[in-house]
Amino acid sequence: MALQSLQSSGVGLRRILSHFPEELSLAFAYGSAVYRQAGPNAHQENPMLDLVFAVDDPVAWHTENLKKNWGHYSFLKLLGPKMITSIQNNYGAGVYFNPLILCDGKLIKYGVISTSVLIDDLLNWKNLYIAGRLQKPVKIVAMNENPALRSALDRNLKSAVTAAFLMLPESLSEEDLFLEIAGLSYSGDFRMVIGEEKTKVLNIVKPNVEHFRELYGTILQENPQAFYKTQQGRLEIDKSPEGQFTQLMTLPKTLQQQINHIMDPPGKNRDVEETLLQVAHDPDCGDVVRLGLSAIVRLSSIRQSTKGIFTAGMKKSVVYSARKLHKMWRGWLRKAP
Repeated sequence: MALQSLQSSGVGLRRILSHFPEELSLAFAYGSAVYRQAGPNAHQENPMLDLVFAVDDPVAWHTENLKKNWGHYSFLKLLGPKMITSIQNNYGAGVYFNPLILCDGKLIKYGVISTSVLIDDLLNWKNLYIAGRLQKPVKIVAMNENPALRSALDRNLKSAVTAAFLMLPESLSEEDLFLEIAGLSYSGDFRMVIGEEKTKVLNIVKPNVEHFRELYGTILQENPQAFYKTQQGRLEIDKSPEGQFTQLMTLPKTLQQQINHIMDPPGKNRDVEETLLQVAHDPDCGDVVRLGLSAIVRLSSIRQSTKGIFTAGMKKSVVYSARKLHKMWRGWLRKAP
C-alpha cells in the first residue's frame, strides 16, 4: 500500500501518543508541524501539531481518555462518554476534536473518529473530511492489522487520482496532478474564504512533491487510464468519452450521487449510470465533477466547524479562530507591496 512509504518511527510523536489510550486502529499526524509548507507562514515557530486517532470502540476509548485527560474536553465531558460518542458520530464530519492541548511540551489538536465511520468516508466520500486529510502526505504513528481499513486507505488514494483526472487536461505535469488532488477536500470549503490562505494548496504541494510522488507513484504507474512518464514527470490521460465514463463509474458513491443530483432535471429521475454516461460525453465534465465535490465539502466543513464550537468550548474556539485569522492576516501583510 502506497501509504506505507510515509511511515515514521517518530520518537516525539510516539511519546505524545503514550499520553492517550492505546486502543487505536490508526493514528496519524498531518499539517505544517509534520511537513514543511511554503508561503508566508513557512517559518512559523512551534506550529500546532494536528493528530487524528481512529478507534474501534469510541465509547470505551473516550471513557479511558476522560480518566487520563479530563481537562482536554469542553463542558461536554459532563455528559459522559456515550454522549460524546453520539456527538462525534452523528454531527459534523464524524470526528471529535480537542484543540489547543499542551502535551509533552507541544501544543496539539487531536481528533477522534470511529474506524467504521472512517472506512465509510474513505470509500464513499460522505464527508471527504478525514478522507481528504489522507489524500495528502501524513505521518503514520500507529496502525493495526485491519485489512478493511488498509484497503479503504488505498481506495481513497485511487479515487483521488480518478477525480483529479476528470478535472484536468489530457497532458499535464505530475505537479499539476498533485495540486488538483491536494485541493479536492478544499473545494467548496468556506474556510478557504475565511481563515485560510488562498494559496494554501500550492504551499502544501510545492515543498512536498517528492512525498506526493511516494504516495501516488505506484498508483499512477498501474493506472490503465493514464500513461505516466516518470522520468519527465508528465502524464497523458485518457479523455475519450469511454475513458471518462470508466473513471466516473469508479468514483465514490456520494460524489456520483451529487453529480446525478446536479445533472438530473426535475421529474426525470434517471439512474446514476445514465447520468454519468451523459456527463462522460459533456465538454464540461470536469466542471460537473468539481461542483459535486464542492457540494460535499461545503456541507461537511460548515457542520464540522459549527460542531467545533461545542467540542472545543467557547474560550478555545475563540483562541483557535484567532490563531487561524492571525495566520491569514500575516499572509496578506507579507504579500502587500
